[in-house]
Amino acid sequence: MAEDSAQSGGAPIRRGPYISMITNRTMNLLIRAAMLFMVGVFLALVLNLLQVQRNVTLFPPDVITSIFSSAWWVPPCCGTAAALIGLLYPCMDRRLGEPHKLKREWSNVMRCVAVFVGINHASAKVDFANNVQLSLTLAALSVGLWWTFDRSRSGFGLGVIIAILATLATQLLVYNGVFQYTSPDFLYIRSWLPCIFFAGVITVGNIGRQLALYEYKVSQEKTHQD
Repeated sequence: MAEDSAQSGGAPIRRGPYISMITNRTMNLLIRAAMLFMVGVFLALVLNLLQVQRNVTLFPPDVITSIFSSAWWVPPCCGTAAALIGLLYPCMDRRLGEPHKLKREWSNVMRCVAVFVGINHASAKVDFANNVQLSLTLAALSVGLWWTFDRSRSGFGLGVIIAILATLATQLLVYNGVFQYTSPDFLYIRSWLPCIFFAGVITVGNIGRQLALYEYKVSQEKTHQD
């Protein structure tokens, strides 16, 4: 009988190379998802702190229990969304066969994160003449972030779709009294919110792509060593 078959004497069943490859891919996927989740939680805590300090968003007093003045469910939701988006972007790149036009480096990813935090900071602390001016400015900054750090059609399309879905979900939460905006000007929410969502999707997508690229380089190096 073949070596990989089970022996009556209780000898362990050896895994073939295909099973090992699937196991490694699954483990790497889980590691990437966990890292993206932590990134999403961190960004949610920092960015929501800016919004609450500026009184852009208001939570009921009984749910403000953490040192970051954030409802407990916000960071886990943002972490889960970040994990899904960060895994979806490199998957779409492989499916569509669209090469990345910009050089991928962690320094670029960090700059992208810094610009995203700056956009959110501007939405919370910079005073504009009116909401239309603020929304147009943030829209231009968000598109500029995509052009500077992404430039892919799949990235832009996914960013728009996810931003629309996230905006609709936020409207439902506000409508049901989970939290509220101090000066809503667009169906219970602020009109600039889709721009923040779009910039966040592009940022998390870039982080997911960089993690996938790093995983690929490590696997290639192991293959060459073997």
